[in-house]
Order: sequence, then structure tokens, then C-alpha cells
Amino acid sequence: MTARPLLALALAGAISAASSHALRAQTTFTPAQLAERTIERRAIEAVNWGMSAVNYDLMLQEMLNKTAGKVNQFLYWSRPLDWHNQTLTPNPDAIYFMAFFNTKDAGPVVVEVPPAGDGGSLNANFVDVWQIPLEDAGLYGIDKGAGVKFLILPPGHSDPVPAGYTALRPTTFGSYVLLRANLASHSAAAVAYGKRAKVYLLSQAANPPATTFTDAADVVFDSTIRYDATFFTSLDRIVQSEPWLPRDRAMIDVLRSLGIEKGKPFNLDAGSKAALETGAREAQAWLESKYDAGLAPFYPGDRWTVPAMPELLAAVQTDFNDPDKYPVDARGLTYSFAYIGIKRLGTGQFYLISIKDRDGNAFDGGKTYRLTVPANPPVEQYWSATAYDRATHALIRNMPRASRSSQIPEMQKNADGSVDVYFGPAGLVGKESNWVPTDPKRGFELMFRAYAPTKVFFDKTWKLPDVERVN
Repeated sequence: MTARPLLALALAGAISAASSHALRAQTTFTPAQLAERTIERRAIEAVNWGMSAVNYDLMLQEMLNKTAGKVNQFLYWSRPLDWHNQTLTPNPDAIYFMAFFNTKDAGPVVVEVPPAGDGGSLNANFVDVWQIPLEDAGLYGIDKGAGVKFLILPPGHSDPVPAGYTALRPTTFGSYVLLRANLASHSAAAVAYGKRAKVYLLSQAANPPATTFTDAADVVFDSTIRYDATFFTSLDRIVQSEPWLPRDRAMIDVLRSLGIEKGKPFNLDAGSKAALETGAREAQAWLESKYDAGLAPFYPGDRWTVPAMPELLAAVQTDFNDPDKYPVDARGLTYSFAYIGIKRLGTGQFYLISIKDRDGNAFDGGKTYRLTVPANPPVEQYWSATAYDRATHALIRNMPRASRSSQIPEMQKNADGSVDVYFGPAGLVGKESNWVPTDPKRGFELMFRAYAPTKVFFDKTWKLPDVERVN
């Protein structure tokens, strides 16, 4: 994060502390003060609780409002992602396909994931509106690369599942899938391979129509989190369109105090809007402070961290059904900088995040850094290292590329087989092929991806070193 946002957060904290002290000293409150304070504090909790669903809705709205794509069709990017894709920490080294589903009016939806072949495969992850993993498919998914025909069912659907289908039972009407076409080449062949996926209604199964694919490669597709009144507009859409889950019913009155109530329009007066936005900004500062403090380190004492807290990883495997645990805070934090959930994390892919260099300093886009990837990385597919905007968690705008990957043939190797990847505002002479450009006016963060990591990766006998600053 740049100095200006950090200063703003510090000032906001000081002002908030002063305000809190004044309120503690205050013994009586006017009805107007109580109403304003109620909206502000409940807005903070609503942002944290609703983060994963709003994250989903922002992507859905970008598709509906900026492309010709529709629900129960496929959206795709015909080339590896560049900065035009402003989703949260996406992978710029794969061809992306995404589809949003809704069974509320359409009934059960069929999704066919094609088998692996021709040296490639699809990594597919299905989630519900709250981004709880439903299933993974592809070479490292439930089908182990054989291909699978999923049947996405509406909540409460009790009819028998026809033979030949694998049922997915989200607790929401909405859901979506992210597919990554993992081929050595990102040519038209990779796009054609991904287009072998199909989606259609079960009612059309006897004679399925051709699946529609909409290319979003040139669209500024921005689903970064907005900490303002529009956050609650998204949250209201979720409340209006999805059933209340039993574990979340305690939020009904909380949201009603913010003007969000099932079956009623969400209308704000100027005062309520201002209080909501104050709460949203405080929620942003709170989440940012948790992120900046650091997640759990993957290697003890080092700067590479796992992008989700252990309690969240455990909860998603049980669909948040442990009666004694509900890690809403961990979920809110994770979906403020990432999207999608993975059922078998560590099988098809695994991620590490670093927000600070070896010396503990935040990454500065005006300085140059080196990551040395040791020889013989324990991955069966590939590794990549990507730079993201520290403030938005999206690809850095207006950069010619965002990452370097072991799939890139021109990457230079050192004599011992290791690879140096450089991050900075200008490439080092003779090392341009190993360089990821950064914006000198902005901070950045890094993600290391391991696709199809092996046991050695988790044994940690092969270790990814911390990133170091170079002159």
C-alpha cells in the first residue's frame, strides 16, 4: 500500500479513537446519534459477513452489464489475462473460463467438463454464492481427468438424480465455476480445448443446444471490492435472490437496521448512506490491518504465507456445518483479496502470498526485487510468480505483463538450474525475459502458484526463499 492510504488509515484510526473516547465519556445519546452509530457498527459486521457473497455478485454484475454474457452460459478470456481483468488475484498464466448458474427458474443445470487429453487438462472449481466449494473437476478433481457430467440442483431438490450425472447440491440458487485450461501453449488450441465444456438445462438434455461462449478479453472487468454504499446494493441483491441459511439468520435484524430486508426495496436517505459508507471504510481499515499483520507462514519465520487461515480451510471442507465454529472473520478477510473456493486445495493447485521482502519491508513499485526459484521445483504442471496491486489485489493496471512462469521458454536459468525472477519499474539489462514490471507509484504484493504440487512441496525439503531487494 502506498504512503497516502496508510496515512489515511492512521488518521482514520486516530479520529476513530478520539471519537470512541468522547463517546465513552458521554452518558446520554440522542435518538439521532443512536441511529447513526447503529448503522455504522452494523455496517462493519455486514461487510465482513457478506464479503464472499458480494465478491460473487460483483463478478456476476460485471458479466451482465459489460459483456453479452448471460447466466447459464460461459464467459471466457481468449488470451492469458492482462490488466483488463480486474478480478481479485487472478492467474495470468492460464486461459480462463467462467460460468454463473441459477437454478431458481431454470431448474437443474447440467455442466459437462471434458476429459483431459492432448497433453492438457482443465482445472475446474465449482462453488455456491458464498463461495463454499461444491466440487473440483479435471485431472486432479473428482473425475481424475476422465471428464464428468455435473447436475447442479436447486436447494431442497428431492427428485432422483438421473443415471450418468454427479449431483452438486448448493444451498443457494446461484453458483459458478472457474475453469483454467492448462496447456503448454496458450494458442487457439487452448481456447478450443476449453470450449469443449458444455452447459445446458436438464430439461434440454435429450437435445442440448450449443453452449454460448462470450469473449471478455478486451473488457475492463472490474470486480475489486468497493467499500462504499454500493457494497450494500450488492448485498441487498443477494438477500433478495437467495434463501436465508439457518446459520445466518442472526443477520436478518442486523441487515434490516441497514435498510436491507427480503421483499422490500433498498432505499437510502443521505444520512443513512453516509453512515453506511463510514462503516464500510472502517471495515476496510480493519480487514487491511489484519491482512497487513500477516497470515500464517508456510515456512516458519519466513515471509511466504498461506492465503487462508487454517480455521477457514477446515470449515469449507464441512460446508461451515460445525455447530461450534463459524469463522466469518477469516472468510471476510480471504474474500477481500481473492475469489473461488477449492475442495481439494493442494492437489490441483496451491498458493503462497508475500506482501513483504526478506527484511520485512512492504514491496515498493519504485524499487527492484529478486525472487530465486530453486532448481527442480516440485510441481507436475508449472509454477508462476505474479505481481498484484497492493491496494486493490488486482493485476497492476497498464502493465504489459503481470507474471513469469516456468511455461515460458525464454526464461533464463542459472547454472544450478534455479531461476531468478525480477520485480521492479525497469528490467535489468540482459534479464528482461525474467522481469515483471511494477508501477513506481504503487505498492505491490506477490503470489506464487504451484500447479499440481507434489509431496516434496509440502514436506518443505524444497523451499522457496524470501524475496530480496536488489540495487
